[in-house]
Amino acid sequence: MLTETAFQNDSCCRLFDRGGPNEISVGPHALSGAIELMGASMSFKRNAEIYGEQEPTDYFYKVVRGAVRTYKVLMDGRRQIGAFYLPDEIFGLETGDEHVFSAEAIVDTKILIVKRSVAISRAAQDSTIARQLWTLTGCELQRTQNHLLLLGKSAAERVASFLLEMADRSQSGDEIRLPMSRQDIGDYLGLTIETVSRVLTRFEKDAAIDLPTCKRVVLRDRSILQRLLD
Repeated sequence: MLTETAFQNDSCCRLFDRGGPNEISVGPHALSGAIELMGASMSFKRNAEIYGEQEPTDYFYKVVRGAVRTYKVLMDGRRQIGAFYLPDEIFGLETGDEHVFSAEAIVDTKILIVKRSVAISRAAQDSTIARQLWTLTGCELQRTQNHLLLLGKSAAERVASFLLEMADRSQSGDEIRLPMSRQDIGDYLGLTIETVSRVLTRFEKDAAIDLPTCKRVVLRDRSILQRLLD
């Protein structure tokens, strides 16, 4: 749990220029610049909690280095991952007064923490920042809706969609370095780890991808993956 004291003592949807399916273009990065000025830097070890479910939404966050997952533990004990956040992406933007999900660092992670009330005050003085905050909050809602639709698709469709999304977001061309585990991917896609591994092996046999390591995926033929989604 992040306290006011922790924020003071340790003086975060990315703002994109590109136009991919999960990206927005909002012109000058007024919000990103404001976060650099307003944000307090904090580091979290692998698997450390950043905030918990039902804690107040007093802050939002920007990933500087590493990666973050948001998740909820279901009534039957299963974990459902809601989203992954990569460097330069902002998370914790919610419309309610309490967090719906918990957030954890996937690997050793550095983030910028911005007090919500300070950002709102700044937005009241700068219409560009206000517009970007509104747009990013809308993107979070759209992401949640898209995730719900994804969970209704076949296992192959889910994994293909995930790989294409991660390739777009990582900005590293056709080679994807995944910070999350296969278990994380399964919990995000609503699949068992065995099913995720089986689908990846099938894609490799179909020459759609290469799997140099468990954390590296090379897209050899995006069209094979894309055809599953068309």
